[in-house]
Amino acid sequence: MSRPIRATIDRAALRHNFATARRHAGAAKLWSVVKANAYGHGLERAVTALAELTDGFALIEIERAVRLRAAGLKQPILMLEGFYAADELPLFIEHRLIPVLHRSDQVQTLLAARWPAALPVYLKLDTGMHRLGFDAAGLAAALTALAGEVTDITLMTHFADADGARGVDWQLERFATLTAGMDLPCSLANSAALLRFPEVVNDWARPGIMLYGGSPFPQLISAAELDLQPVMTLQSEIIAVQTLAAGDSVGYGCSFTAEQAMRIGVVACGYADGYPRHAPTGTPVLVDGLRTRTLGRVSMDKLCVDLTDLPAKVGAGGTATLWGKAGETVLPADEVATAAGTISYELFCALAARVPVSEIN
Repeated sequence: MSRPIRATIDRAALRHNFATARRHAGAAKLWSVVKANAYGHGLERAVTALAELTDGFALIEIERAVRLRAAGLKQPILMLEGFYAADELPLFIEHRLIPVLHRSDQVQTLLAARWPAALPVYLKLDTGMHRLGFDAAGLAAALTALAGEVTDITLMTHFADADGARGVDWQLERFATLTAGMDLPCSLANSAALLRFPEVVNDWARPGIMLYGGSPFPQLISAAELDLQPVMTLQSEIIAVQTLAAGDSVGYGCSFTAEQAMRIGVVACGYADGYPRHAPTGTPVLVDGLRTRTLGRVSMDKLCVDLTDLPAKVGAGGTATLWGKAGETVLPADEVATAAGTISYELFCALAARVPVSEIN
């Protein structure tokens, strides 16, 4: 019998979350962001679920974009980091991949490759994130070089703090200054901006984490309050039960010591499965749908949970839900991530290849 850990992907929940994004987007079109293997949920699985709903898909890995075309995908594909080398451009042209250009030499390389005039390109503007993008002079030079050569140009930027206190106004002001007098379509809103700042939703929006049921700002508002449903559920089993006396410690480093008699369960899940090693004692977990907590340090293949206050019948063979759905009860990945000092994006993307994945709905 195989190890009992498994992940389940709920395609109906993914479609529900897309409908929530669509509702917030109004008349804007939507790029469904499926980079990083659809945030760990499975690229083909996510694309199949959304193909008849979305206006296009956005990712960064060219080999995966080519694979989607080979599988028959017809929707537009936006390559969020553009191309990395000139020898990729024949594939971009053959498979109608839309590059995001963010530096001047990319423009010259694209033109030298005889880019077909009708194929779209995106130009990324740096409005304060200071990672990728043109400044004012670079944008002017790019538009001059592309004039008459490319007829379908969209402008985009990326918000640094749409999920935080600074918000988006400061970047919107810079974007407006950079694009003054231009009449080109734009793509500005990520998940956080789409949900929080409707004024920035224009021609195209780019929902990512919200599609997978994570809140872009879990400290402000939960996924459930945003009408988002968990798409990934990670579950395993209690494979052993131990009784502790006061003074007994649990796991490596003896980082948890019982102050009284306790009953604990050992779960077949560890950091080699993608569970965060840095999750401290007290990180929430569900056992047979009942809320409890982790104890001690997470090991490579196992972690321990507190069974002391759960019914005596809860024991070996019980189901441990690390995040996601346990019947009608939900343990949000955001809550687990917050306890571990990280974000749900990392939990999803870290799901290990050794964890079997199934689909429902």
